Amino acid sequence: MRRVVITGMGAITPIGNNVKDFWNNLILGKSGSAPILRFDTSAYKTKFACEVKNYDPLQFFEKSEIRKMDLFTQYALVSVDESIKDSLLNLEKCDKNKIGVVWGSGMGGIQTFEDELYAFFENKKIPRFNPFFITKLIPNIAAGQISIKYGFHGPSYVIASACTSSNTAIADAYNLIRAGISDIIITGGSEAPITQGTIGGFSAMRALSESNDFPEKASRPFDKTRNGFVLGEGAGALVIEELEHAIKRNAQIYCELLGCGLASDGYHVAASHPEGLGAILAMEQIMNLNNILPEDVNYINAHATSTTIGDISECKAICKLFEKNISNLQISATKSMTGHLLGAAGVAEAIATILAIKYNKIPPTINLNEIDQEIDQRLNLTPNKSLDFEVRIALNNTFGFGGHIVSSLFKKFEN
Repeated sequence: MRRVVITGMGAITPIGNNVKDFWNNLILGKSGSAPILRFDTSAYKTKFACEVKNYDPLQFFEKSEIRKMDLFTQYALVSVDESIKDSLLNLEKCDKNKIGVVWGSGMGGIQTFEDELYAFFENKKIPRFNPFFITKLIPNIAAGQISIKYGFHGPSYVIASACTSSNTAIADAYNLIRAGISDIIITGGSEAPITQGTIGGFSAMRALSESNDFPEKASRPFDKTRNGFVLGEGAGALVIEELEHAIKRNAQIYCELLGCGLASDGYHVAASHPEGLGAILAMEQIMNLNNILPEDVNYINAHATSTTIGDISECKAICKLFEKNISNLQISATKSMTGHLLGAAGVAEAIATILAIKYNKIPPTINLNEIDQEIDQRLNLTPNKSLDFEVRIALNNTFGFGGHIVSSLFKKFEN
């Protein structure tokens, strides 16, 4: 059976515009949350988010290209460029018919959508639209632009499954390689949702934290004072490759991807099942497929968005499945630093998980001062400081509106 490995990574996030800076700031426990600079927030209840900092599109694209791409597509291309360079792929020698792109985005070109409608309503008599309106807006365009830039001819599409989008993309990428359809898949996700409409919509749902006086402490998963999530943006990319193909070209191998468990809570449009039934099913499914026992897994990058119900639900699922291994299991919530990247969250946290395996270091859960009493106090949640710890097998959980559940499984590489 074909094995699948990770051979390249790229990232642009609220705490680092490349993988190296992203990882260093994770380990330092740096928060990416700050007052929103993109628009006037004076009329909004939530005035902060985790924006990407110091991003200049002219460093990566021509002006003519920028006009044709929403920010979410720009982020996708920036992260993919880094991942391909990191993988040391010689694209001139690769069979591009066997290289595909499976991407994830929950919102697509939401800023483009808002901008065009604002412009339309300001001038209703003349309905003029940007000729690139549709091709900037549609979520699938990120995969299309990646394939076009590099001339890849393998499968190319985008998955939109809310906050599980990029983790579901990783699942599909894995399956395409296992099936022999592709030898290499560029996978991941991108999101640029820090817009007036998105902030307003999530705020109306009462999902966002309103801790405007101390935004850097607003994302606090598992803490008893948490009061909502912090919206984030960015992208992450993985080069995933069939093992023998990677070995033949002497590629670096970060770790092995063992696949993803997929399930559904089937419970509520925006809330996790109180007992974490879908999460249990997804984690158990992928472990069983690989004959992995609960005691074999020793790190989980939790979905943990800093919402009251969600954090408790996930912890209950972990406790039920790993009851006999709780003392040896490390857990952390990197959203405490990056905020919630929605459709790009899964891949950003996958990168953090992969690097935890590579460097044997657990990123912290920052802003965790007192664990919620409804969360099992035995759980090792890595409060506030990173931890030196040998990571052998790790899970990365993502949950999405609609009840979508994806849990990806990574293992330290052994040939």
